[in-house]
This record gives sequence, C-alpha cells and structure tokens, in this order.
Amino acid sequence: MQKVAGSLFGLAYGDALGKPTEFQDYATIVATYGPRGPRQLTGNPALVTDDTQMALAVGEAMLEAPAITPAAMEPLLRAHFLAWAKSPDNNRAPGMTCLRACAALSENTKWQHATVAGSKGCGANMRVTPVGLHPGLDEDQRAGLAQLQAGLTHGHPTGLAASELTAYACWWLAGGRKPGDLLDALRERADSQRTVYREAWLGDLWQESGAGSPEQFIAQGWDETAAALDRVGVALRAGDFDGDPCLATGEGWIAEEALATALYCYLISPDEPVAVLGRGAASSGDSDSIACLAGAFAGAALGLEAWPAPWREQIEYADRLARVAAAWD
Repeated sequence: MQKVAGSLFGLAYGDALGKPTEFQDYATIVATYGPRGPRQLTGNPALVTDDTQMALAVGEAMLEAPAITPAAMEPLLRAHFLAWAKSPDNNRAPGMTCLRACAALSENTKWQHATVAGSKGCGANMRVTPVGLHPGLDEDQRAGLAQLQAGLTHGHPTGLAASELTAYACWWLAGGRKPGDLLDALRERADSQRTVYREAWLGDLWQESGAGSPEQFIAQGWDETAAALDRVGVALRAGDFDGDPCLATGEGWIAEEALATALYCYLISPDEPVAVLGRGAASSGDSDSIACLAGAFAGAALGLEAWPAPWREQIEYADRLARVAAAWD
C-alpha cells in the first residue's frame, strides 16, 4: 500500500491545496472554491510551501545519518535547515521563527542558544512526518528525534510535545491503528510522557525557558497539547462539521492547534482523503500547515493509491518525495 509514500505525498498535496488559501478568510475561500474547499491541484508543477520543503530537509537528513542518534542527527539537521534557508526556492512566505533560528545556527552557535525559546509555532511540527514514518526507530529515537528537529528552531515545550504526537500519529496510522482509536492513543501518550525530559536529545534546552526543572519545562508542553487534543474530542462529539474548522479547534498558527485542527479535519472523514485535504485548506487559519498534516495522516492510513494518480507527476519535488519514501516503504 506504500504507506510512507502515501503520507509524504499526502503532506505535499495538502500543502499545495492550502497554499493559495492560507491568508484568506473563510468567506473568501468558500466564495472561490465552495464549502468543500479546493479539490484539484493547479499548476505544473503544483507548488508547495516551506512546510514540504522542510519536511524534505528532515527526511533527507535522516537518509544521510549513519545512525539515528543525537550526535549524528543534530549536525545533519542543522546543515539541511541552513541549505533550505539559503535556497532560492525559500520564497514561500517562510515562518520568521525558522528564519531567525537558522540565522543563529549559521553562526555555529550551540543549537540550544540558537533556537527561539519562546516560540511554539507550527513550524515545529509541520516538518516532522518523516520521523513518524521511518520503520526502524525505537521509542526513544522516534520521540527524541521528533523533539530535536522541532527544538532546533522552536524551543517552546509545546512545540516539542506536539511534534512528537504528530510523528506518532503517522507511525500508528501507517502501522494499521484504526482512526477511531487514534485520539485516545495520543491522549494516553500525552499523559504517560508528561514529565519525561529526553536529556540525551535536548541537552540543557530547558534552562533557556526559566523553568524550575526539566520536568516542569516539558510538562507545560504536554499539558497544552493534551488540552488541544481534548478540544478535538469535544468537536467530534458535537457532530457539527460544517463551516470553518478553525472555529472548533484553533487556527493552527501554533503547534498544538496545527496538530489538533489537522486531526479534526482528518477524523471527520478518514476514508475520504481528498475531502480531508479540502476541509483543511478551507480554513481561516494556517491552511497549508493544517492541510499538509491532515494529508500526512490520511496518506499514512490509506497509502499512496488513495490519492489521484495524476497528482504524483504534478506535485513539486515529486522526485525527492519518492526518494525518501522508497528508502522506507
């Protein structure tokens, strides 16, 4: 079923569909595309944003790593993030947090000092999907790398927690977990990890926050992310799925809301992947990030064949997406 490819291409498809709607209000989106949102890729290639570009940076760094360890991954992630920052293709309204952190990382600064310690923007988890799709990671590697790749630019604990859960959502769905069981599993992991600070991966990052201890630092992130998951449950039980999804679970500019609203868009109709993308793109908030994460979830569960076949040749960076997917599918 090519679950890895389904997830990576789904991320890119959602990104491309959400790109033109990102800075539009809901009424304008509906007037242009109808209440179901955009359903067709446009352009050849169909252009993506920094969300897909940085997901590829993470995936390609992982392919180059001799081992998935903090010592191996940090310099590779740094190098790929800096290559992205300097690329002429980095012209897709990239987030200021990523740009600021990359500028500091370019000075060979210790990454815990380069990160933007107070930022929990969705740039932390829009790019983490490859960490969730690598089939050979143990629990510490998957959780630690998800947090490390987030922490290089976004040092807030909620960015770390939301990134780990985004990765685990992709991992679990690709492994066959039922969509109806996903939210409870994520909520349980948030509880179980509440005071787990992965020092081997994060070093002394917690000290940048002013928190009293590593456990206090990371607990804030898990608590805020758990609260966002609870809002997803409330919205799904309410059963009123019409209108702007951001009104139910948040606008997605910050990490826990990007995860929550993407999950909400996905779990409404998990067997209708194109509808999931349209719903995510027809949102008043960070539409491309919401749609790309929702697409990653749908593709992880359903595989590459769930998407319209012509899209594979139309999407930007198709060759790079396929290369990462081929290593793990």
